Amino acid sequence: MDAQDWQFLRKVPSLFRCRLELPEFTVVSDICKKKKDAEQSAADLALKMLGNNPTDENPSEKDPCDALIARIKYLFTDEFLSSFHPMSGHLRAALQRKGGLYGLIPASVIAACDTKTSNLCKLLNTEVESKPFLALSLIMRAIPRLSGFVVTSKGQLSIQKQNPYPTEIIESSDIQQCSTESILVKAIQIPASLDETIQPVTLDISSSGYYLDVIAQKLGVTDASKVLLSRTIGKASSETRLYFAASESLVMELLSDHANVKDFHVKGLLNARASYFCGQEIYGDAIMASVGYTWRSKELFHEDVSLQSYYRMLISKIPNGNYKLSREAILTAELPSVFTTKANWRGSFPREILCTFCRQHQLSEPIFSPTSIPLKASCKLPRSQKKLKVTEAAELATEYTNGGSLNAGDGESVGLESSFRCEVKVFSKGQDLIIECSPKEIYKKQSDAIQSASLQVLSWLNAYFKDLGMPLEKLNCSADALDIRLTSENFLKEFALCQSLHNVQQCGNQGSKLPESKSTNMEYTLSGQDVCLPNIEGSYSGVCPSSGSLLCISYSVSLVTEGGHTKELIESKDEFEFEIGNGTVVSTLEGVVTQMSVGQCAHFNMNLPPHEFILAAVDDPEKIVSLLSSGLEYHVTLLRVTEPSEERMEQALFSPPLSKQRVEYAVQHIKKSSATTLVDFGCGSGSLLDSLLDYPTSLEKMVGADLSQKSLSRAAKILHTKLSAKSDAGIKSAILYHGSITEFDPRLCGFDIGTCLEVIEHMEEEQACLFGDIALSYFRPKVLIVSTPNYEYNVILQRSSPTTQEEDPDEKSLSQSCKFRNHDHKFEWTREQFNHWASKLAERHHYSVEFSGVGGSGDVEPGFASQIAVFKQESHLDDDDLPTQENSSQHCKVIWEWNCNDRSVPSSTSN
Repeated sequence: MDAQDWQFLRKVPSLFRCRLELPEFTVVSDICKKKKDAEQSAADLALKMLGNNPTDENPSEKDPCDALIARIKYLFTDEFLSSFHPMSGHLRAALQRKGGLYGLIPASVIAACDTKTSNLCKLLNTEVESKPFLALSLIMRAIPRLSGFVVTSKGQLSIQKQNPYPTEIIESSDIQQCSTESILVKAIQIPASLDETIQPVTLDISSSGYYLDVIAQKLGVTDASKVLLSRTIGKASSETRLYFAASESLVMELLSDHANVKDFHVKGLLNARASYFCGQEIYGDAIMASVGYTWRSKELFHEDVSLQSYYRMLISKIPNGNYKLSREAILTAELPSVFTTKANWRGSFPREILCTFCRQHQLSEPIFSPTSIPLKASCKLPRSQKKLKVTEAAELATEYTNGGSLNAGDGESVGLESSFRCEVKVFSKGQDLIIECSPKEIYKKQSDAIQSASLQVLSWLNAYFKDLGMPLEKLNCSADALDIRLTSENFLKEFALCQSLHNVQQCGNQGSKLPESKSTNMEYTLSGQDVCLPNIEGSYSGVCPSSGSLLCISYSVSLVTEGGHTKELIESKDEFEFEIGNGTVVSTLEGVVTQMSVGQCAHFNMNLPPHEFILAAVDDPEKIVSLLSSGLEYHVTLLRVTEPSEERMEQALFSPPLSKQRVEYAVQHIKKSSATTLVDFGCGSGSLLDSLLDYPTSLEKMVGADLSQKSLSRAAKILHTKLSAKSDAGIKSAILYHGSITEFDPRLCGFDIGTCLEVIEHMEEEQACLFGDIALSYFRPKVLIVSTPNYEYNVILQRSSPTTQEEDPDEKSLSQSCKFRNHDHKFEWTREQFNHWASKLAERHHYSVEFSGVGGSGDVEPGFASQIAVFKQESHLDDDDLPTQENSSQHCKVIWEWNCNDRSVPSSTSN
């Protein structure tokens, strides 16, 4: 092609055509000058084929009655029959019905399967949302205005096109008249009486017939027009519905020309179980089936609904059951008590579970309102010090000891560079407020605030489902404890049906005439008498779980008869991960695995949970009904353990975290001491020095020393930023030294107060003893605060049992019974060992010593989690007696130095 030809082509405007491929058909747009016009043309063609005519007027822009009439007329047009709309499948099936039923469509199908018709009926009468039969009256009253186009069948709630469809339209719609194949669809029948059992049924549907005729026969009526359809149940793509029969009196009212939809009084027994699933009023016996026509294909869609399906849907309507299903571990998993991190969370996230809960109970989508907490905004940390509670607020407090200020849960102000809270509100479909949760906790990430607030609501809902009959006063008190404000009237109104159903089930009926289990709550309620002692097999490997550990186990759960003669496997997993200390599995299982080491196996028995959980787990519920008076047998193998960090292990028991409590202890001593100079031996990333800047103290000089240059660099960045910004700070100078605290440097001498928090255990014991001697004989601070782990407390952190003194009096055996808290610890002392070291040290160097600690209680075994010794100088040396720079070497290197006269640029020197 030469240049002249190219220039010519460049002047020709581009034209576009869009090809849109859908699962069942393909459309090609007209030729358009603009790309977006071609795309819109293809979309309009596709919508037309799907039965949504884009040229239709917006129903909201004209009278709903007129819009309803126009919509019904459009559903019976020739072009709609060939579309992929679910309603068109019913129309095609109706053309295969025999005799006088030919072409007849039940009005209930139009009301339930066409979204536009359903929405128009709701505009005309809001009660249609909960009473689906009311839509039938609106549709039947609209038919006379379509005279000459559609007609009704006498005495029936059915509609048909008055003039036959053209032959070519029927042929193009692939309507087959002579197929003799049948489709077997499993469904379940739900009697209206709670005293009757739920039974499986099979729908034998001819491919050339209409499936609603088969369902009508199962419901005991001969006319499919009397079959009413609920909304779909479960996920949006599901075709699972409840089908029930209209009573003769209701049919007569619906067919009456003078019927007023607001005056209907339905006679019959409310089907509580069926109504609970769909959130609509269903009367009489009902059939739950997954069958119908979808947007995906012109063929009849069908899936089996079994008893297991029913019980899975039942437990999915409570938060704990929903979480269990997401983990595919119905008998083992539990909704965790707290949200830790996304990395350690398994299964559906709290926000997702809460949204699902609201959809399943026909509530509006929950509203999440996260708010950013500005720097130094006032908030409160949780006061709770409950065991086995890990919170992101606790993690946040630990992280921000290097970047902000957090107080020890006393309600004082908390300064953070970026933090979040989240409020959650749950409304009814009518926008009445039901639940409002306003947690006080703060989080570093907005997503964590949302997840944690969601979990708080879910935790309260779980407590409610465990005791559905709790008095109103108790209901409100339990909500207050979780920062939840409950609109009791609205809440009880929305969950009235749920309460009625579950109260019956907890009494042992459960809809299937099953024997009672000892546990009547919706969750496990186990006591020491319910569980046999575990039988642990295999050699001890030394690798054991502890609080905060991430475990992987394999397990199986079987139903067993008394004596163990009959067993039925109901749940098993080759690999199942969970975190110890967060309540993520049934408490009995967690208690057993904490006694095991990697490679060991255990089996134990326990009583049954509520029957719905068993029936949701087993493939064939009918088969195991006779075993539901027995118990469960667990077989568990501990495959691997991912050890938590020391910090995370401590967070599993303490809020605020233990590291924060240690810093707070030192801060309070420093504030009371009126000290003007401070040296922090082993300062790390500067958590103590940083925290001190958030309090008014008498300090004028701060010094830190550490062997880790990386930690010192982090500390320098944090301290310089904060000191440079605090024009009113009393600190006149600050220095960070890189060097060993077991080597003498005269620049670390003569300070008013010295601190050494959780440092000595990272040295060899000889080095720790050397530091003590150097600190009190050469550095000689007036006060020295030393903290170190209490090894005896590890049995609680790691939830294991130490060897008793009678079994082995040797101290070395005791030290082997529990792991050290950190892989970098060279030793960890018992209280006796620490007291002996500190007392002898003080005696040698003329100091007094007092013992204290943080975490736990000194008066309760096994004492404090972190033990603390406070050394106080009894005799003061004159400055002339202290070593000087002239007669001693300076081995420490200055990493960072700051003084109040220079607030702009940090100085770095090498002395």
